Amino acid sequence: MRVLVAEDDPGLRDVIVLGLLESGYQVDAVDRGDDAIDQLTWYDYDVAIIDWRMPGAEGIDVVAWARRHERPTALLMLTARDAPADRIRGLDTGADDYLVKPFDFGELLARVRALQRRPRGVGGPVLEQGRLALDPVTHLVTVAGEPVGLTQTEYLILELLLRRAPAIVDRKAIAEHAWADETDPLGSNAIDVQMSRLRAKLPRAGVRIVTVRGTGYRLEPA
Repeated sequence: MRVLVAEDDPGLRDVIVLGLLESGYQVDAVDRGDDAIDQLTWYDYDVAIIDWRMPGAEGIDVVAWARRHERPTALLMLTARDAPADRIRGLDTGADDYLVKPFDFGELLARVRALQRRPRGVGGPVLEQGRLALDPVTHLVTVAGEPVGLTQTEYLILELLLRRAPAIVDRKAIAEHAWADETDPLGSNAIDVQMSRLRAKLPRAGVRIVTVRGTGYRLEPA
């Protein structure tokens, strides 16, 4: 499961990120609200933990943006604002849950697990190219209606290529999206290996993964 942490306090952000990584989650972290919106624009997260007060854009504005654009991510607001009016505003704006600082990390994890189990009323659009379709909500990938079995890494790479097609996706963006530690695949052939495996699984998809030497990859019609 992939989680976005948007928190401008570096100490608290590091604690949350480390705890989530140790619990088996893939985590991206930002310290600005506008950066959180950028991440939610390009990537589908299962859960986003969003601080209310951040530079760039306040957390409440990030939540409003996510709901206005029908992002499928479950949103947990994390804030020191504990007045009932603040809770009501956060939930009415579109947050799925609201946790007040200071908090117990075990409770934060429990709330993340609960949000994962909760059916989402908002779904993202199915991504389609040629005969290939990827559903960001169910994570089902099909070619001509037939399911295709992908690993988690293969799925994340394909999702990114579909979202940005026909633009070129550089290797760093692929590493950041598909690996918990982006330094693992960079400087090795790990990304190339994953691309070869993806190509082998999509021979009838009506699309092809093109290598752009020295830059990255793009998805285009076959």
